[in-house]
Amino acid sequence: MQDNSVDIKLTDVSFKYDGAEKPALQSIDLCIGKGEMLAVLGRNGSGKSTLGKLLNGLFIPVSGSVCVFGREIKNEDDAYAARRHCGMVFQDPDNQMVATIVEEDVAFGCENLGLPSEEIQQRVSKALDTVGMSAYSKSAPHMLSGGQKQRVAIAGVIAMRPDIIVFDESTSMLDPSGREDIFELALRLNDEGVTVVWITHFMEEAARCQRLVVIDEGRIVLDDTPRKVFADVKHVKDLGLEVPDMTYLAWELNNSGIDISTDILTMEEMEAKLWGLMSGI
Repeated sequence: MQDNSVDIKLTDVSFKYDGAEKPALQSIDLCIGKGEMLAVLGRNGSGKSTLGKLLNGLFIPVSGSVCVFGREIKNEDDAYAARRHCGMVFQDPDNQMVATIVEEDVAFGCENLGLPSEEIQQRVSKALDTVGMSAYSKSAPHMLSGGQKQRVAIAGVIAMRPDIIVFDESTSMLDPSGREDIFELALRLNDEGVTVVWITHFMEEAARCQRLVVIDEGRIVLDDTPRKVFADVKHVKDLGLEVPDMTYLAWELNNSGIDISTDILTMEEMEAKLWGLMSGI
């Protein structure tokens, strides 16, 4: 029986690429709850993108089980069923562009679902409006900026109305303004009930998610709230990762003899802590 509070469940999952000496992922146990905003961190080659592709059915595990909405992914039919629930936005939006007109590109996934033309038009229109790209519906994708292309890629996914969206380092090729726009869009989708898996190497993005999983050498080594994960600065840095700037500053101050907690994530929190310390002088 499916647990209605869980969208995806991985049990003792391992995956190995053909010709590789060791598994990309091994012994992964992970539950992703309905409506969660889950960040996944890990150094390059840790296995975080491999994990994303397992969730979407692009890869099938060599051992263990991946269940999406209660159905285990064992073959291509299972994977196709999983993708009806779980969409994916990749790092490079050009890899998701399949048409010469924006609205046709957004419609592609819906057409593969065999939806009626009228419903496809309605979904495409709503999806483009959601990502703020309605004015570009007749444009050629190759004429758009990187951020605009990524919005179109996201529109193509949300037009299929998945319950889950995996963002695989979807802001890594964008400038800071574009990254913020796309991340805010993911937050808004999550507020509307979409389960979001946010694979990233930007610590400030991860800090704004509800839960944080860190993968190292193919294994999950940390799984908790961002505040608790980042508070252990030394452990995170030993894993080859950074922490949010304010967390690092708090750690340095603490090491210098100033009694301040290291679970600070934002500038606003740092200001409040410092004012509190100064008031006590």
